[in-house]
Amino acid sequence: MKSHKIIIGSRGSQLALWQANWVKSQLEYLHSNAEINIRVITTSGDKIKDVPLSKIGGKGLFVKEIEEALLAKEIDLAVHSMKDVPMELPSKLKISIITKRENPLDALISKNGKKLADLPHGATIGTSSLRRSSQLLKYRNDFKIHPLRGNVDTRLKKVEEGKYDAILLASAGLNRLGWSNRITEEISHKIILPAMGQGALGIETRLDDTKIYDFISSLNHEQTHYEVSAERALVGKLDGGCQVPIGSYAKIEDNLITLKGLVASLDGKIIHKSEIVGPIDNAINIGNDLGDELLRMGANEILEKLIQ
Repeated sequence: MKSHKIIIGSRGSQLALWQANWVKSQLEYLHSNAEINIRVITTSGDKIKDVPLSKIGGKGLFVKEIEEALLAKEIDLAVHSMKDVPMELPSKLKISIITKRENPLDALISKNGKKLADLPHGATIGTSSLRRSSQLLKYRNDFKIHPLRGNVDTRLKKVEEGKYDAILLASAGLNRLGWSNRITEEISHKIILPAMGQGALGIETRLDDTKIYDFISSLNHEQTHYEVSAERALVGKLDGGCQVPIGSYAKIEDNLITLKGLVASLDGKIIHKSEIVGPIDNAINIGNDLGDELLRMGANEILEKLIQ
């Protein structure tokens, strides 16, 4: 007889289900006496597929209905891509666990196997990320950026069909789905700084549910937790979401955390970029300090224009 019955809430996309099933398998390995099931929940972000996220309320639309199910105790925990998790959570919920990060970089998938620098003049690139598009235009202002939404396989098909010369996706998602062979080039963070939390999974629980926390606590990856906490602190200080081109990337080496951040104008003509290095146990303060530094550099002028 199973001593634990756990329900995981997840979106129904191929990648979301891979992530939920990965968490399920890890928990089953740790707790052989548990019965763990996945409940698919359709979110507002899944329903609206033909409008850029920046125009309909941001990535929080991918977690709202799942959080409602968590609050209603219809599920016990939720698995999210950390880059989709809004800065503000409902007061009775928390991100309890952040698992070990996959590759945080962006990936280029091109029609003819050409790398970013070798794409033809005026190449059409598909992405609905303002962060990606602004940095692409900074790198080469001849690029033509076109909106791109849908599941990973849908986006890949659009390249195959010749609708774009290339598209940008997160390397992590392609690796997880077994499609790393489709990657033409991993884009250096020196060219495109990743999104906060990109490549990391978060497990959200009810604040007062200590039993569930104890059940999942061993999945937490301390280094990733520090890195993502610094990145989220930076974005929180800038009060930014996917409506604003913000890059945030932390890396820990030798007990020091290096946090890089940027704020860009939509056309990529203005980019404020900086970094701070400090002790890992000061990760959140480092994020706040870098946010303040970017604001002093002039990021506030960009932010004010974009959120009007």
